[in-house]
Amino acid sequence: MINHTMIVSFDQPLPDSELDQYLADVERATLDTGFAQSVVTRRHLPIPGEEAIPALIATAIVQFAVADTETLAKTFTDPGLHEVIKRWQSRHSYKVAWANHEPLS
Repeated sequence: MINHTMIVSFDQPLPDSELDQYLADVERATLDTGFAQSVVTRRHLPIPGEEAIPALIATAIVQFAVADTETLAKTFTDPGLHEVIKRWQSRHSYKVAWANHEPLS
């Protein structure tokens, strides 16, 4: 099994309802590919002073599991997932860092 963990960082703060909708849309689109075995989304838990650190600071985390690297590659070709990404990028600019890895536990 391979986990794909994304650190999503919006350029500007989002209202809670917008962030909830983004996470729901990404989760649904990922599951709709038919390739993901599971999808988990969480909000970043900020701490005072972290904005002074010169690093990508998350707004949210998205993690999904697939069978193998070939399946992961297929997931990224899904037009529905691309549509969700394109729609959200047009509304709210954000950056994503990610790691592909074996389960951590």
